[in-house]
Amino acid sequence: MKSMDIYKDYDTLFLDRDGTINRRIVDGYVTSWEEFEFLPGVLEALYRFSQHFDPIIIVTNQQGIGREIMTHEELALIHNKMLEKINENKGRIDQIYYCPQLKVFNPLCRKPNPGMAMQAQEDNPSIDFNRSIMIGDTDSDIQFGKNLGMLTVRISNNDSEVNVSADITVSSLLEFSKWNLESQ
Repeated sequence: MKSMDIYKDYDTLFLDRDGTINRRIVDGYVTSWEEFEFLPGVLEALYRFSQHFDPIIIVTNQQGIGREIMTHEELALIHNKMLEKINENKGRIDQIYYCPQLKVFNPLCRKPNPGMAMQAQEDNPSIDFNRSIMIGDTDSDIQFGKNLGMLTVRISNNDSEVNVSADITVSSLLEFSKWNLESQ
């Protein structure tokens, strides 16, 4: 892979939520703040990213809403508390997009489809996907980034089978936040 400076060559950071920012509940959903648990080092990583990327956007599939396991309002409470903690630790998330629809219907908003990224670009026309990074832990996250021409980074959790290769694979968001500095 060519040499790059992620803090010079890329402006926009797209992040998955479950398995990237917070602990994923295997075969389940985070349906309340009490079930939400930041992964180790995430708050520090978001602080580091906040110094360099603008905007920072979360794109997350949330079919628990479509399954009627939770409501839009319950998801908003989780996200508000999450943002509060990130802000308290001097990090920043500029926008959150989520797809509540069921996977079986293959909606445009559901990763790997481009709907959430297209909405983000409509809301912020300065977003250039070729100067964007997508970080996630699943094939659908990586394929989402690839479909849009983004640099892709996989958080390796060893839980899921890998069928789509990312440009970069790291063990955590914190590792990637330090990656560029240590790879010089």
